[in-house]
Amino acid sequence: MDLISFQPTDEETAFITLAKTLAEEVLRPAARSSEEERQAAREWTIKANELGFAALELPERWGGMEMTLISQAQILEALSNGDLALVQGLPGPGDAASFMRLAPENQAFAAYRRTGEGGQWPTVAFLNACDPGVSQSINITGASFENGYVIKGISRPVKMAAFAAYLLLAAPGPDGKTRLFWLDKEQTRWRAIPGDYRLGLLASGWARVQFDDLTVTKDAVVAEGRDADRLLSRALARLRVLEAAKEVGLMTAALSYATEYTATRRAFGQELAKFQGVSFQMADMAVAVQAARLLVWRAASALDREEPEAPGLSLDALSRAHRSLRLVTDSAVQLLGGHGYVQDHPVEKWMRDAAAQIALNGGEQDLLLRRGEQLLTEERETVS
Repeated sequence: MDLISFQPTDEETAFITLAKTLAEEVLRPAARSSEEERQAAREWTIKANELGFAALELPERWGGMEMTLISQAQILEALSNGDLALVQGLPGPGDAASFMRLAPENQAFAAYRRTGEGGQWPTVAFLNACDPGVSQSINITGASFENGYVIKGISRPVKMAAFAAYLLLAAPGPDGKTRLFWLDKEQTRWRAIPGDYRLGLLASGWARVQFDDLTVTKDAVVAEGRDADRLLSRALARLRVLEAAKEVGLMTAALSYATEYTATRRAFGQELAKFQGVSFQMADMAVAVQAARLLVWRAASALDREEPEAPGLSLDALSRAHRSLRLVTDSAVQLLGGHGYVQDHPVEKWMRDAAAQIALNGGEQDLLLRRGEQLLTEERETVS
């Protein structure tokens, strides 16, 4: 077996270093005000666009960075160490960038590509109504004219839907086959319905998407049937790794903060970190962070190398990241005692952001179930 290198290039190393600087100097200080205003800080969005952070996944022929997943994982970890909500609230192609990278010549994306040629990419929200683990009611039927569709229903809360100019929708069509739709808000008039989402990630533009008997033509279809299934599956594997990397960044921040706190606060004549119960808990947190990070890197490398087991590894990575994120952020709050629940310390926000992140991306049990079904399918195919 070939040795796997997680070492980024010199250019990518410079990006990671820059991401760490932005996390410390821009994202962390802006976290509270951005949460209150329910949108990403302007200073962050301007810098991110100028430096290319919104285009890490976009194809190079579009003017994007087209970085490897392993490098993107390390960059997103560094940024999310500053504030996950601001990373999730970054305007631009968002999750749709993975679809654009995999299908750069698709005509449905042509107008968007031209719009972004100047470096300012309009915001796109991605709604996966094919996800069996998420409750939502989106119904697609055939239109009265040839090759058209009618979309109606309302979705679960979707990241960046409140600010999006475009929507990438994955949903089963009237024949049960998957369709991927590209919807321009000005032309199709789908509606974003913001809600009072108090949990976390409040700067990431959560909103439900409502379709009132929206009629779309065949031109809005990115892919359908097996082509749509293949594109959706490949893009989701990439997105799982990127989301897991962001979660590693958040849990690293929580671990670092709790470590510093327990090392400098004293009780009964000694530092909190020297108490056996505290040190054991800190060790568990550190192991959880490192385990999640290594699984993310392994999955990212496998996808970069197009290894057959890569989709399964992406499920492993996100499932473990969810579990580690919940453990580390909850533990950080506990280690601060009563201080953990007040806004004088960031850990209470990080715990809320963690809960929202897991809810937005499917719980660990759902991911494990899918992984188990995948392994069983592979085993049956091997036996037959």
